[in-house]
Amino acid sequence: MTSNSSYAAAGVDTQAGDLAVELMKASVSATHGPDVLGGVGGFAGLFDLSFAKDYTRPLLATSTDGVGTKIAIAQALDKHDTIGQDLVGMVVDDIVVVGAKPLFMTDYIACGKVVPERIASIVTGIARACADTGTALVGGETAEHPGLMGVDDYDVAGAATGIVEADRLLGAEKVETGDAVIAIASSGLHSNGFSLVRSILRQAEIDFVDRSDELGATWGEALLEPTRLYSGQLVELLAGPHGDAVHSLSHVTGGGIAANLARVLPLGSWVELDRATWSPAPVFRVLNDLAGTTLESTEGTWNLGIGFFAVVRADAAASVISALDALGLPSWQAGTVTIGDRDLAGFEQGAKGVDGGAVRLVGSYAS
Repeated sequence: MTSNSSYAAAGVDTQAGDLAVELMKASVSATHGPDVLGGVGGFAGLFDLSFAKDYTRPLLATSTDGVGTKIAIAQALDKHDTIGQDLVGMVVDDIVVVGAKPLFMTDYIACGKVVPERIASIVTGIARACADTGTALVGGETAEHPGLMGVDDYDVAGAATGIVEADRLLGAEKVETGDAVIAIASSGLHSNGFSLVRSILRQAEIDFVDRSDELGATWGEALLEPTRLYSGQLVELLAGPHGDAVHSLSHVTGGGIAANLARVLPLGSWVELDRATWSPAPVFRVLNDLAGTTLESTEGTWNLGIGFFAVVRADAAASVISALDALGLPSWQAGTVTIGDRDLAGFEQGAKGVDGGAVRLVGSYAS
């Protein structure tokens, strides 16, 4: 018996892995510009950084993340062509928060059994989203874990690298009193809080294939709405005439609305976000109705319609909103930064180890 057939007897099919690579090769190669060297299949991806000599002090930014339990819905529906966009959104859109332009990304897929068409569908979605954000997909790995994961189980993760000139770095230190807090719309739940989503549906005895009249789709279709991608448009905004007006950015992911904004504000600052400035999408309202909870109670779990924040110079707020809208990112002013002493009872103060500003939501949501 050959070593390959012995491995197959143990549950690992290397030929299926090779076929998966062939099926995804064209979509991955489509993300490669002249800076990518070596093509698909090498032990390491190569990216030419010669252009960085034009920077005075280039800084590399990096981020890594996964999709979480949203994958369970893709698996239940056997629909895998959008989960890749969720991965890119979670990874690449963290890069632009510091003002960096994403350069390249790698992915990792662990599965119980390599089904070439399924793996290729996932990676094609990743590649398509990388192309949309100007990011090269320079490498990846698919690992078969028989006995550890079920034959239809998989998980995805990724890492990305970007570059920013040191004096163009965004962050809390640039934020000033009076700055406008611009909210940028999400496309839905994105990829956070799906353990709660699945718990709500399970308790309500709702299946993903069941239709929701309120949502105008099956539950599975509504919940698999891909994460909106922001980095391409935000890089364009930062490079344009309004770029200098942007002081900090925040990606609203795990931890919810207030905590993620607080991370990019300076100590001693506070913001009250006015709920009346937006109306959460129906998916958030229907889920809360099913659970018997309020929108306010899920502000620390779901984005409730805000995928990003931009903290900008007050006199540029209207111009930045117009520019974002023109780039396809609906936005609005949701609050104002104040730096000064006040009672911070009820505010979120910093998050994830960051001693940042303080944020709370006030008022009632628009109907």
